[in-house]
Formats: sequence, structure tokens, C-alpha cells
Amino acid sequence: MSGGHELTEQVYAAKTDSEAADALIRQYMGFIRAEAAKFLHRAPVEGQDEEFSIVLLAFYEAILGYEKHRGAFLAYASRGIRSRLIDHYRREKKHAKVVSLHEPIQDGEEDALKIDHLEDPTNEIETSHHRSAAKEEITEFEQCLEGFGISFSDVADNCPRQERTLRACQKVLTSARRHPEYLDELVQTKKLPITALSNLSGVDKKTLERHRKYLIAVLLAFTNGYEIIRGHLYHLSETL
Repeated sequence: MSGGHELTEQVYAAKTDSEAADALIRQYMGFIRAEAAKFLHRAPVEGQDEEFSIVLLAFYEAILGYEKHRGAFLAYASRGIRSRLIDHYRREKKHAKVVSLHEPIQDGEEDALKIDHLEDPTNEIETSHHRSAAKEEITEFEQCLEGFGISFSDVADNCPRQERTLRACQKVLTSARRHPEYLDELVQTKKLPITALSNLSGVDKKTLERHRKYLIAVLLAFTNGYEIIRGHLYHLSETL
């Protein structure tokens, strides 16, 4: 497979060139099949497994939606694929609960019907995949934080405890997301651009310095598209 920089260039070319997109999809068909296999627990069969079509579409959507500041493309695509498949299983679960009241019941089938169509309080497939997705994302995010010398316990200890401070941090995060050049600077230098973010948000530099690790963690979550972790981090201080 191509190196990271070359792949990024291919993805950007594929955004506006359908032939380039088709070529990229063919080139990474092994990756696409592997992503479908994770959910099927077997090799997907093209034309037979709906999951394969969903993964294929999600990969193309990832091409269209990808931006450099979101991290490595394949990791970004994998998260999008996972999200699409979970949505698919959630819809399947919803439809599976519906039983037609007009469907005739043959003798001896009544008890089986009751058992087969009782609403299952947990969807084992969805729960399993969601747990697996969360585990993968947590591991990846932990490695990302390590590159900044930060641990999960550091983030928890560094969260704003007061409502006023939380609102100030949210202002900083909003300002940073509106200026992706500072997100790029964070990733490249491994340092929070405190002065620039303070000027943008109007939040005192001391507040940024005091909650530097928390702000870095949340910004990295937004930068790299860690959907599961992002929500937990953003509201972590409210539950402490």
C-alpha cells in the first residue's frame, strides 16, 4: 500500500475525480473486505452480503469527507465504516421487533411466535461490535495521548470542575475548531498554542495553562474523529 503522504494525495484527487475514486477503491479492496469481515466474522460475499455494500459505500463517503487534520485516512475510514455498520444493525434490530397482527398463526406455532418476537432488551451483535469499536478507539486514542506525554488519568485530573471554567474551556475548543491551522500546529509541535487560543477565545492564558492536558485531549479527539471518546471527554467534568 502507498505511504501516508501519497495516500492522502490520492484521496484528495479522488474527491473530485470519479475515475481516481474507483482506482482507489480497487487498490484498497483488501482493506474494504477486511472491514466487512470484522463484522461478519467471515469473508464477505459480493452481491450476497449487504454488509459488503455498506462498507463499500462508507469507504467512498470517507473519501469525500476526509480532511488532513482528521488524522490518517484509513483510520478515519475505518471509524466511518464502523459507524455505518452499527447504524445498519440498529435498523435491523428495530425492524426485527415488528410482528404483523394479520399474519396467520399455524397450530403449534403460537408459543414459538411469542418466543421469536419477544423484544430482546439487548442486541448482542450491536453490543458486541460497539464494545469492540470502543476498545479499538480507546487503545488508539491512548497511544495518541502518549505521544503528548499525557495519560487518561492526567486528563481526568485536569478536567475543569467548575461550571464557569468548563464554559471557558468550551470557548477555547470552539475557537480552535474554527481555526484548523492551530489544530495542525498542535499535532505537529505537540504543544497547545496557548497564546493564540487565548487571543481567539478571550479566555485568560492561566486558565488554558491550568487545563492544558484536558484541552489537548479534547482537541485531539475532535481532530482525529474519535466519536465515542469525544462525547465522554467533553462532558467528563460534569460527572466528576
